[in-house]
Amino acid sequence: MNEYNITEKLMGSSFTLGVVTDDKLFADEMLQAGIAEIKRLELLLSEFVDGSATYAINRLASESPVVVNEECFKLIERAVAISRLTQGDFDITIGPLKKLYQFKNKSFQLPSHSNVRAALQHVGYQKMQLNAAKTSVYFQAKDMKISFAAIGKGYASDRVKKLWLAKGVQSGYVNASGDLNAFGSNAMGEPWKIGIANPDNRNHTLLYLPLNQVSIATSGDYEQYFLHDGTRYSHNLNPHTGLPLTGIKSVSVISPSAELSDALATAVYVKGEKKGIEFINQMPHTHCIIINDQNQLFFSKHLKYHSYEMPISKSYSTVSNVSGIPCDLKKSKINI
Repeated sequence: MNEYNITEKLMGSSFTLGVVTDDKLFADEMLQAGIAEIKRLELLLSEFVDGSATYAINRLASESPVVVNEECFKLIERAVAISRLTQGDFDITIGPLKKLYQFKNKSFQLPSHSNVRAALQHVGYQKMQLNAAKTSVYFQAKDMKISFAAIGKGYASDRVKKLWLAKGVQSGYVNASGDLNAFGSNAMGEPWKIGIANPDNRNHTLLYLPLNQVSIATSGDYEQYFLHDGTRYSHNLNPHTGLPLTGIKSVSVISPSAELSDALATAVYVKGEKKGIEFINQMPHTHCIIINDQNQLFFSKHLKYHSYEMPISKSYSTVSNVSGIPCDLKKSKINI
């Protein structure tokens, strides 16, 4: 068996698709089908593509209900359901807040309290009115915007996996800028593995996780953070306060669905280490790893953590039992 893969920039991210098979023609066909599916979804969901469902919603839904196709409507419904589940810590209407921040500039300035308060008037999943019978979306506040940035890549990954399974692919993966959705085994017959990067040095891997029929998504500041008056601010925003998040460098969520992992990684980031772990511990078949700003690692209760005796500067670990076998919550601090 051989692994065949392809990499393209899609949805603003680098996607690498891989399949394991002994048939190169079949592999090429599946890889191209996967890329085509992601491109289709990008045209449907991108907020920047004139003619997309998201573009139409953001332009018109404050004036009157906008009818979208069933696929887009169902995704919005699921996003709202996750918002309710997470008590609003995940919210696809956060767009107006993002406009307040210039994260790409070298000089970082926090917006004024009055500007944040004003933007928050246009944020909130509760202000979206969904009509399932008409598959329409209406904003109850002016200047609202939605974005699938925190769930769209996961949805696309799940769609590719579903397409491949229907066509007989036995083993494969979709890697969306480090978020991995994998099934089957690699060309050596071993489980797929993904590394959790050191948030201060992407070239250093802290943890390796074997994945079997699950997906993992990571939300972290990595290079995208700013120091202001001695505080490290993430580019991720709190939809309740409108402010950049602090206290956490990285959150990785493992679940059977890439879409769910994608959204929950954002929600746990907002909740913080204690509430985030407590929340994930109540979710079936769902797990997480958090690295806080003190470089402490926190694991949800169903992850089993093994540490190897190695020099601390080259400390590597692995996590197993992601199938949900109970064990004690482990904490560790690694010099990163």
